[in-house]
Amino acid sequence: MTADSSRWLTVPDLVDLLGVSPGRIHRLLEDRQLLGVRRDRVLVVPEEFLREGEPLHELRGTLILLADNGFTDEEAMDWMLSVDDVLGTSPVEALRSGRKAEVRRVAQAMAF
Repeated sequence: MTADSSRWLTVPDLVDLLGVSPGRIHRLLEDRQLLGVRRDRVLVVPEEFLREGEPLHELRGTLILLADNGFTDEEAMDWMLSVDDVLGTSPVEALRSGRKAEVRRVAQAMAF
């Protein structure tokens, strides 16, 4: 999975999928429960960051760790969606399969 092959969801898409207000979506982004980037000036979130109609619970701590280690949102997004050699898959797929500690160890080792 790469950033190019992800299905990108806009804020209105997220409002529909999560059943919350646009303001709540922006709070989820501010609180790092979701990560969004701008594509063609539109804020988007990859579908892989959701599970069963809510943000992937394992995502927040990993996103905070990446931000604390100096990653921009764009760099964090690229890393989360690209295959990592150590993990053998993308970090988001590793999180989805229950490998949270391993993902965070790899993220910590990449600190700037």
